[in-house]
Amino acid sequence: MRHRRGGARRVSAGLGSGAPRSTIIDCDPGTDDALALWLALASPELDLRLVTVVGGNVGLARTLANARAVVGLSGRPIPVVPGADRPLRGNFAGEPAVHGEDGLAGVILPEGPPAVRAVAADAIRAVLREAGPGSATLVGIGPATNLALALATEPDLAGRVREIVIMGGAWGEGNWTPAAEFNAASDPEALDMLLALGAPLTLVTLELTMQALVTPARVEALRRLGGGACLRAAGDILAAVPPSRRLGGQGHALHDACAVTWLLAPGLFGTRKVSVEVDCGPGPGRGRTHVDRWGRRRAEPRVTLPERLDADGFFALLGQRLARLP
Repeated sequence: MRHRRGGARRVSAGLGSGAPRSTIIDCDPGTDDALALWLALASPELDLRLVTVVGGNVGLARTLANARAVVGLSGRPIPVVPGADRPLRGNFAGEPAVHGEDGLAGVILPEGPPAVRAVAADAIRAVLREAGPGSATLVGIGPATNLALALATEPDLAGRVREIVIMGGAWGEGNWTPAAEFNAASDPEALDMLLALGAPLTLVTLELTMQALVTPARVEALRRLGGGACLRAAGDILAAVPPSRRLGGQGHALHDACAVTWLLAPGLFGTRKVSVEVDCGPGPGRGRTHVDRWGRRRAEPRVTLPERLDADGFFALLGQRLARLP
């Protein structure tokens, strides 16, 4: 896939082809994480090897229980492994105003299978050690702590990575502080470490995910697809999330599912190549992602930045896939 430096372009349409991608998803469920996980679990393009969990939207005990429940409802025997309960530096801070105190906006799912008795960073490294060069895809849809711990302690494993896809950051205003998006602000040092690895990295920022606008009409369209317990729970979760003031009260953004969709249908996105720096300082800019979209710093543009989304195509794909689940 080629990209013109400094200019956006639309990539070719169509779903991905070839052998399924060996994939690890690191998450902090979280309402949008639940939808992202179900989308991945319903998609044959992905060989989901592992789900690792970090404290983020709510505390680790809750995000772990939610990940187990989401995976369990799908009927897929995917191992779920707990990880970091706090960032590399500083203290934990969740976001219950959006996701609720339970992380799933009050929607109750059946308890899932037990978590694997392991540590996320160790489990990630174990999968990467078994992978061939450039064959494993890492998807981070929460604070990047687990992924950073895994790769910083064994950096040679970065050579086994085909792509790192991160939902995080913004090139404009943040949603957690005026400067920073929640995932990036929760652990900027971890995100900075991933950017420094040199592995192919795609950064799915707020400017992209806000185009995935969940409206009452789109929730109703999803419900009309019928389907099983996963699709019904997805509709309940989407309906329970409060509308965003930033989006004019029309609905809310389905952030994390955009990162998974990038792997399934890159033709739904327009992209450009950029360079990115993370503010890891102590001031009000902490967590800001400085995204150089126009090559002003003259740094090598190594990060893929999806900028435009075919939102109707995104929601059509989401509904079709979730309708396949039990």
